[in-house]
Amino acid sequence: MAWSCAMSTGIMEFSVKSFKGFANEAGKAFTRVVQYTEEKLGTSEKTEFDVHFETLAERADKTKHWTERIVARTDAILQPNPNAKVEDYLYEKLERKREKQTNFEALGQDMMDAGSEFGAGTAYGSTLIKVGQTQQKLGQAEKEFIHSVSTGFIRPLRGFLEGDMKTIQKEKKILESKRLDLDACKSRLRKAKSVEAQGNAEQELRVIQSEYDRQVEITTLLLEGISSSHANQLKYLSEFVEAQMAYFAKCQNIVSDLERQLSSMSVIISSTGTTGTFQNSYSANCLSPTSFTDDKRKRARVLYDYDALDKSELSLLANEVIYVTSELGQDPDWVIGEHGLLKGKVPLAYLEFLS
Repeated sequence: MAWSCAMSTGIMEFSVKSFKGFANEAGKAFTRVVQYTEEKLGTSEKTEFDVHFETLAERADKTKHWTERIVARTDAILQPNPNAKVEDYLYEKLERKREKQTNFEALGQDMMDAGSEFGAGTAYGSTLIKVGQTQQKLGQAEKEFIHSVSTGFIRPLRGFLEGDMKTIQKEKKILESKRLDLDACKSRLRKAKSVEAQGNAEQELRVIQSEYDRQVEITTLLLEGISSSHANQLKYLSEFVEAQMAYFAKCQNIVSDLERQLSSMSVIISSTGTTGTFQNSYSANCLSPTSFTDDKRKRARVLYDYDALDKSELSLLANEVIYVTSELGQDPDWVIGEHGLLKGKVPLAYLEFLS
């Protein structure tokens, strides 16, 4: 019974203290609102920060604004699809990873499928496959670029916004509350009429002034730390440029390699996009089977690797030299190739005949 009474008394005391604390905070909040309103109306004085502090605060605000803009713009470049951004965000929150195709990779896969449909032994089909393979390489390079920029540029900038900048904003908000308390106390001191009221106001002012000065010091130190943040962001910016240089250089190498392959096949795409130019150019520069039927064997260099699809075909490795023959009634896009003791059909588009 005694324990129950003590417990009830403790709960009541706690409730009273909690209520008093709540009432005290509510009173302070109301006083701050009144002070803020009077300042806006010009009926109350306002403590101004010094020029150094104002300069630091302005620089911090600019840093926050432009860092947020840069992160958003960079993120839009890496992932322009808003729906995909939402999906990525959900997977990130669920701490789950997923492999998804880039647009380059999807295009490359469609080109390769189309090439297989038209036939790897045809000029059009083989070229589609080669261009498709290049698009997939570009897609992989894009993935590497996105990963590099995300981890070396966007992530640390977001970390700055979520860490240091949030702390600065929090302390600035506390400082503004302390300033409103200080000015409200000064206003009460000016309005005090009795000696006792003036004494209480002066004592309260000394306490609040001390708290305000301390908060100014804390906030100033944090604002001065923006210089270090700028130095770090300069490093992140350099890494971003290096990632871009590496990405574009890799893309150029990939496409240049494709261009050399197409040139070796003598496949020239007309600026008008007509298929006649494509076919005529290919036929004019590649020997057809009937052009060497009188000679039993012709030497040819293999342009690209080729994996035989069945036992009737011959697998090829790029740059090796094989002997080629033709048989009457054979598909014009295919010839018979011989390499050592091996013999089988090979696609004509994969060969460059040697004189």
